Amino acid sequence: MFSRKSHATDRASDTVVSVLACALRRDISFGDLPPDAKLKIEALRARYGGSNHSVREALTLLAAEGLVEATAQRGFRVASATEADLRDIIRLRAELEPMGLRWSMHHADVAWEGRVIAAQHAAARATDQLLGDPDGAVLVWDEAGRTLHNVLCSASGSPRMIRMLGQLYDQSRRFRLAALREGSCDPKAVLAHQSDMVEAILDHDTEGAVRALLSDIRHDLGGQDL
Repeated sequence: MFSRKSHATDRASDTVVSVLACALRRDISFGDLPPDAKLKIEALRARYGGSNHSVREALTLLAAEGLVEATAQRGFRVASATEADLRDIIRLRAELEPMGLRWSMHHADVAWEGRVIAAQHAAARATDQLLGDPDGAVLVWDEAGRTLHNVLCSASGSPRMIRMLGQLYDQSRRFRLAALREGSCDPKAVLAHQSDMVEAILDHDTEGAVRALLSDIRHDLGGQDL
């Protein structure tokens, strides 16, 4: 009896932490919690709810993602966001994602290609939503892009690479959304790169798929060289 209650309590606590982390992640991505801002537990609890412990656990999760940094005396702050940070993230993605895509294409089967098609279709629909409702659909659009990039490497056979690339995509999100707000990120151009990439994948053109992938990644740098 005690054990079942304990497990139920743990699951409820995990759910609260997940909800808090999602809300904090969103506000960091949108810039509502700006870079280098101090994250005081009591203030966050008043704003988002939850217990001190749950808020601290959520911040610890975001620290593991690179969105939050621990400070002295068990404090937290939003991670810095500089052009050097973005370039570092993008350079890592540009090295690792093509490797993951190559490995996936080497092991490709019909099921994987079907997942790629489905993810690209969802990304196209999300782009239409974004163009019609920029504020309301922005996270749907970005999450659809994340799903597509995750699927590209999902047949690589490397769980560590998949996990690392997901973290890098999450860390680049706030830069991407800022670029979207400023007009330097063009959703139609992103969709074109994605379409070219999927077409090359279905043609079993590995080098063409990698070129399109790199064009998509460079778009987060405004098309600059890596």
